Amino acid sequence: MQSVNTLLKKVVRSSVFPFTAQHGMKKDFFPLGRTLSLSFFMKQDDSCSPSEKIDLDGWKKVMKSGLQEVNETVSEHKELSSLARAREILEMWRLAGRSVPENITEEQLKAFIECPSKSAQKKYLKFLYLKELYKKNDRRKMIEKRERRLEEQEQDSKPDGTRRNSFIYFQNNSMDKAYNWRVAQSMIFGQSLVFDMSYEKDMSIREVTNTVRQIVLSESINRKSMDPFHIHFCNLKEDSLYQKEFIKHYREAWDRLLVTATDQCYTEVFPKDKLIYLTADSPKVMKTFDHDKIYIIGSMVDKSIKTGVSLARAKRLGLETAALPLEKYLLWNSGAKNLTLDQMMHILLTLKDTGDWRKALEFVPKRKYISFVNKPVHELKKTLNLINTLKLGKRQEEIQKQFAKSYSK
Repeated sequence: MQSVNTLLKKVVRSSVFPFTAQHGMKKDFFPLGRTLSLSFFMKQDDSCSPSEKIDLDGWKKVMKSGLQEVNETVSEHKELSSLARAREILEMWRLAGRSVPENITEEQLKAFIECPSKSAQKKYLKFLYLKELYKKNDRRKMIEKRERRLEEQEQDSKPDGTRRNSFIYFQNNSMDKAYNWRVAQSMIFGQSLVFDMSYEKDMSIREVTNTVRQIVLSESINRKSMDPFHIHFCNLKEDSLYQKEFIKHYREAWDRLLVTATDQCYTEVFPKDKLIYLTADSPKVMKTFDHDKIYIIGSMVDKSIKTGVSLARAKRLGLETAALPLEKYLLWNSGAKNLTLDQMMHILLTLKDTGDWRKALEFVPKRKYISFVNKPVHELKKTLNLINTLKLGKRQEEIQKQFAKSYSK
């Protein structure tokens, strides 16, 4: 019996102890492992029978739990060391004069480490730097506004001071109440407009932030309209990036916002025959604004212009699609025919109020088109084709004759 114990001690010392020491296992584990390994043989009671067997399953469980603790501690040390190294790199870049934010959270630091390339890291840091700069400017403006308000209150408290500022405050307060009343009425009687919040996986954190900023601006435009839409945020999951950014913008006002936010899909809320998905990739062009339909706008801002994503989603759900008639009314210059969400809101509200495409498409940025179309589009295309052929120098005389016949002075 003693020879078996000594042999087992040698095996444990030669195999288990070096392995645990190599992987950074605590010293407290050694006496624990030794007592567990030898407790099956070294009993205080001398009456133990040699027929008793070793509990190998218990030994395996103990060893596995110890290794798991070691792996967890090693991974924690690695993560802490990588974060500390990243902070040192950021500090060096800041001293070198690069655009690096002063305060960066642990989540942002992890996102910085997970960037696939150095250029992506620089872009992400520049985005955080500009975001921090905007927050500082907003805070400075708020402080200046508060100081001006205090000065105005001091002037109003004087007997010779005018009461103009209090009247302006009363007027602004009344306008806010009027806007809220209109939106509340639209939630009961108004036309619905859906923002599809199912594109979080197709965007980066920066793109989601820009998307939410545009939706906030769209909601403000809609609230100040004479006949606002009833806005629905569909597919808005709880604790998603969308919702976190909304809470950052609205803060306490998020719970009092006059919109309908739901995690359900719009096909579960509205009948399919009333839904129209607005996408620039649709082959069908929108001719008139239909007050009985419910239009859907994809809540996506993509810097890389992912074509066909919203169209594929609409086809998968079996929905009707439509694109704005940009080529019919505008002589397009260059680039994709994608508009921001606040521009889409301006266009839809103008169409809803007036039905005039020329007025509505004035909200398209001037850099994207040359001018409004006066002639029909097919004639303009013929003219452009003829001009391009003349530039190439092919059959110039015949083309000039054809041009003279088609387009007389």
